[in-house]
Amino acid sequence: MSQEVLLVTGLSGAGKSTVLKTLEDLGWEVVDNLPLVLLDRLLDAPLPAGVDGRRQRLALGIGARTRDFDPARIVDRIGRMREDHGLEIGMLFLDCAGAELERRYSETRRRHPLALDRPASDGIAQERELLAPLRDFANRLIDTTSLNAHALGLQVRRLFGDERGGEPVLSVVSFGFSRGLPRDADLVFDMRFLRNPHWVPELRPGTGLDPAVAEYVAGDPAYEEAMSRIEALLALLIPRYRAEGKAYVTVAIGCTGGRHRSVHVAERIGGFLRGRGFSPTVRHRDLEAASQDSLEGPRSVGKDRIASL
Repeated sequence: MSQEVLLVTGLSGAGKSTVLKTLEDLGWEVVDNLPLVLLDRLLDAPLPAGVDGRRQRLALGIGARTRDFDPARIVDRIGRMREDHGLEIGMLFLDCAGAELERRYSETRRRHPLALDRPASDGIAQERELLAPLRDFANRLIDTTSLNAHALGLQVRRLFGDERGGEPVLSVVSFGFSRGLPRDADLVFDMRFLRNPHWVPELRPGTGLDPAVAEYVAGDPAYEEAMSRIEALLALLIPRYRAEGKAYVTVAIGCTGGRHRSVHVAERIGGFLRGRGFSPTVRHRDLEAASQDSLEGPRSVGKDRIASL
């Protein structure tokens, strides 16, 4: 597969750092402000293989602060790189209105790199003239005047993300409320409304991984409807998390002790998500914790439920 290279350039303050960070999250290899004399050496080096066996794409950030920066020479070199290296090369230019750039420099209290001892407006005008050849040559342009960092990241994802690029790291964690909520939980589902295997003597030593325990939990009259609704909610939300650029999503499934109900439900949720094309990691935080009657709630409720079997 041919290597893909994207040159990211534009006006200072227009969002180059945000674009490069987003591309990195999408699986691109990112190099910023590489001296141009080293460019050929970088392109000759083999790219690391991606986790799915594909070649990673390469994004190069260049701008007025790049050593030996010469826009006309860059345009000429791109043509030669396409011939010499057989690369698919594109250029993204980030533009922004001068007044907005002045506001950004004023808010961040940073000096413009081309006007260290003069007003930012002078540096912006000089840089706009300097970068004109790259703006004319670029095959993609994003005007960030009205975009904040989040909106710019979303636009980059739409332009350069592939079907699996930017997929959040998805985790399903079972836990016991008696031992505290997982700190990294994004979505928490409480399974304490289901009947509790702890109060069945022959099931108490087991866990939600055991078929007998799983069958008991699944036999609760509320189980199937509740699971269907939880699964439908996850099918709706997780793609939306991805669209918003969320890097990690943790679905936490809790019961009282974290050994029976939550474990079984977490396994089912993991299987459901795999069936929808996701790749979740399922982890049982409290599976090895000691079972304690004092943590499992009133025993009379459990006895009533057992008697009704």
